[in-house]
Amino acid sequence: MLKNLIFGFAATALFYCCGNAQTQQSGDNKHFGSAVTADGAISYDELIKQMGDADSLAIKVTGTVSEVCQKKGCWMTLVADQPGQPEMRVTFKDYAFFMPKDLSGKHVVVDGFAYVDVTPVDVLRHYAEDAGKSKEEIEQITEPKREMAYEAAGVLIVD
Repeated sequence: MLKNLIFGFAATALFYCCGNAQTQQSGDNKHFGSAVTADGAISYDELIKQMGDADSLAIKVTGTVSEVCQKKGCWMTLVADQPGQPEMRVTFKDYAFFMPKDLSGKHVVVDGFAYVDVTPVDVLRHYAEDAGKSKEEIEQITEPKREMAYEAAGVLIVD
């Protein structure tokens, strides 16, 4: 009976580990989460225009990574090509995958949905801490921030 229990546990563990592979590599491109291609993706600059007064928009977006969470890789920010545009924070659906911490400056395609969000002070401070900001910089965050955010089901690293 003990052998059956151990075998069942081992089989379950193996199934769980193999079934939860979060990173796939294809050629020189890296995929995280759901499979993503660049087909039909718009630039982050174009997304800003298309959002208008919409609350959310399901769309595939390309952009350049500015920052990545340095603790786990659980979020990243994208910057627009046009100067003066705000960064967009990208989180990952169901916290199901993480990004490499050295992704800053790389071009990516994200597939999911963009939305407008008000980020509370405690969350902004948490993000600043994750990004390695100084205590002084973190303490300067005193107001919530209305910003465009994005939840990605999948990410393709282009370069």
